[in-house]
Amino acid sequence: MCHLAEHGAGGLEAAPADRRNGELVATVPRRTRIKVKGNVMISAKPFDFPYDGNLLPSATALLAIDLQEDFLSISGYFARSGYDPSPLRAILPTVNRLIKAARSAGMHIIFTRQGYRADMADMTPYEKWRRARAGLEGTDILLRSGAGFQIVPEIDVAPGDIIVDKTCNGAFTYTDFEHVLRSQGITHLLLTGCTTDVCVHTTLREACDRNFQCLTISDACASGDQWAHEAALHMVTVENGIFGALAGSGAVLEALAKIPLTPNEPRPGATRDRPFRARNRNDRSR
Repeated sequence: MCHLAEHGAGGLEAAPADRRNGELVATVPRRTRIKVKGNVMISAKPFDFPYDGNLLPSATALLAIDLQEDFLSISGYFARSGYDPSPLRAILPTVNRLIKAARSAGMHIIFTRQGYRADMADMTPYEKWRRARAGLEGTDILLRSGAGFQIVPEIDVAPGDIIVDKTCNGAFTYTDFEHVLRSQGITHLLLTGCTTDVCVHTTLREACDRNFQCLTISDACASGDQWAHEAALHMVTVENGIFGALAGSGAVLEALAKIPLTPNEPRPGATRDRPFRARNRNDRSR
């Protein structure tokens, strides 16, 4: 269970209302910092994270979403769909810095991979139609049997890290992801990966609906559509942080550096030779 540090009043300072065309319209609240002496928090908006006053490593996971060859390579699904994967590749050094810092702080590191069974038994008629429309019939793109399913080699996946395989945009749908989080005592998530507007945001919304506290790291997420990327980041902060908080990697790294270093022991269910792999509950092919 997450430790709730005692703190004084703080959080969101009410902003004045605005009248437009005779109607009272609420404006976006100003961010104020909850100051907790001795506790580590991440400078974010519209509030510093976590709202409850203390960043507890054992209850926090860094989530790296879908950093796979199918999305980042020039011959994968993303590129073949007409998108430029270079913005996705550009975040890899930042994600690696965050992984290193989070791992040193004693946080959990969780990766997701999206793809379907080799026999496509878990692919709906609509998904098969989209696959054919994209010219992917007869290929192993977006299949777990294909090389594109693997996480790109530039990303540091270590023994003890958790891998969740999924078929949907959200990491919670048809997987045991939530069970893994609850079993590990994880209550707070730091989100990175691609794409910001699809799999990152879908997973974020699913997590918030399940009462996980979420921080999206703006420059550690990317999309092939800059407008969609910026809109997705903006949506995090609306309505006093309805989808949690938003911060840059610099603020996150600064906060993590204040946490005393701890030995990185393998997570339960892992060995030093391989990561712990959370299975899609519908997957019987492996």
